[in-house]
Amino acid sequence: MASPDFIPKVSDHRFHSAVLSRLPTEWEPWPDDQTSVNHDDALNTFIKRSRKKTFAWPKKPVVFVSDPHADAEAFEASLIAAGVIDRDGANLCEYQLTRFGRKAEIIVGGDCLDKGPSNLALLRSLAHLYRLKADVTLLAGNHDLRLLMGLLVLEREKDAGSQHLFVRMGRKVVPLFREVFDQYLVNTNWSRGMPSEAECRQALFPDEDWFENFPYFAAGFLTAEGIDREIGKMAVKSREFEAHCTDAGLSLQQVYAAAMKCRSLFLKDSGEFHWFFRKMRLVKQRGSFLFLHAGLDDHMAELLAKRGVKHANRAFKKNLMTQHLFSFYYGSLANTFRTKYRAVDLPLTERGSKAARQAGIQVLVHGHVNHHAGQRISLQQGLVHIEADITLDAHSREREGLDGLGVGVTLIDRKRGVVGLSGDYPRAKVFKPGRKGRLKGA
Repeated sequence: MASPDFIPKVSDHRFHSAVLSRLPTEWEPWPDDQTSVNHDDALNTFIKRSRKKTFAWPKKPVVFVSDPHADAEAFEASLIAAGVIDRDGANLCEYQLTRFGRKAEIIVGGDCLDKGPSNLALLRSLAHLYRLKADVTLLAGNHDLRLLMGLLVLEREKDAGSQHLFVRMGRKVVPLFREVFDQYLVNTNWSRGMPSEAECRQALFPDEDWFENFPYFAAGFLTAEGIDREIGKMAVKSREFEAHCTDAGLSLQQVYAAAMKCRSLFLKDSGEFHWFFRKMRLVKQRGSFLFLHAGLDDHMAELLAKRGVKHANRAFKKNLMTQHLFSFYYGSLANTFRTKYRAVDLPLTERGSKAARQAGIQVLVHGHVNHHAGQRISLQQGLVHIEADITLDAHSREREGLDGLGVGVTLIDRKRGVVGLSGDYPRAKVFKPGRKGRLKGA
C-alpha cells in the first residue's frame, strides 16, 4: 500500500529520525487476525454500526495517547508520530504545536505515572502542552489515582478500608519517590523532625490485624473473588514493598519524606503539579466514541444514559478528595479506570451495553490493557472497544522483550477513520468503512 498521508513530516533532527524509523511507512485495512481483534464478530460489528445514520465521528481530529507510564521520551515521540508537535532539540519539553496540533484534540488516556523512567519529566512535558494552549484532556488512570489515594491516607485516621492504600501502590511507585527525593530533598535537612524508621513503617503499612478485618469491612462492596484477590495482592506487597525501597536506595524514612513532599507537590495550591488531579476527567465523549482509561460496568453505563457525561465527571470530581476512600476506589466510578472485565470487576452485561448505546456510545476507546502488536478492536457484551495501550514505557518494554523506543498513537477523525500507529506493528492499521460496509482496500 502507498505511504499514508498521516505519517508526519518533521524536521531532520536526530530524535525525529529515531521516531520516524519506528513508524510504519505503509497502511492496511484493519487486519482481522488475533493480534488486532479479539473476536470473530468484533470487526464486523464495528463496520455495521459505523455505517448507521446515527453513528457520529468526532467533529475535530482526536489524537489518543494512553499509558505513557512515566516515559517522557516515549510520550513526546508519540505526539511527534501523530504530527501534533515538532521538537526543536534533544531536550524534553522543547517542542511546539504543529499546524495539525493546533487543530486537533489531544486526549491523554491516563496512567501518566509509575514504572518509570521519568515521572517528573512526563508531568512537565504534559504541563508544557497546557502552556502551549493545546486542546488537551487528561483522563484518570488507575496508577494515577492509586498515588492520590496513597497520599491522602497518610494524614487520615486509619480504617480497614483504606489503611492499606499506600503500600498497595507497590514497587511501581518507588521510582517516583526516588525522583522526588533526589530532585527536592537530597541536599536539604529533610530528616529534621522526621519520625523514626519504626514510626514510618507504622504510618506507611497497614496494621497487623488488617488481613483479618478487611474481608468483613469489604463484605457487600466486593465480590468474594475480589476480596480474595485483594488479600492475596496485599500479602505480597506488604512483604516486598520495603525490599523494593531498599533496592532503590531508599530507607522508609526517605520514602515517608518523599511521600510528604509529593503531598505538597500535588495537593497544595503552590505545588508544581497542583494542576494534575484538578484537570483530570473520568470520561470524554466525542460523537459516538467514549474515551476513558479502562471500561464500563452496568451502573456507569446506566448513569451515562440517564445523566450524561457531565454528571459522571462532576461525580468523579466530588469524590476525588472524599473522606470515604474505600467506597470511591472500589466503587463504580473507579471501576471505569480499573476494570479488565474480570470476575473480580464490577460486571458489564448486555443491559449495560444497551444503556451505553442509548447514551449515544457505540465505541469505547481506552488503554489499561497493553499489547505488543499495535492497537486491537475487541467486543465486550456487544460493545465495541478500541484497545490503545501499545506499551510505551521503556521499563515495561525491556521486561516484556520489546525492542526500541516506545512510540504509538491512535488517531480518530471523520476523514481518515480510525488509524492505529505503533512502532511494534509493520503497517498502520486503518479502519474506515467503504460505501458497502466493507473496509476500504479490503
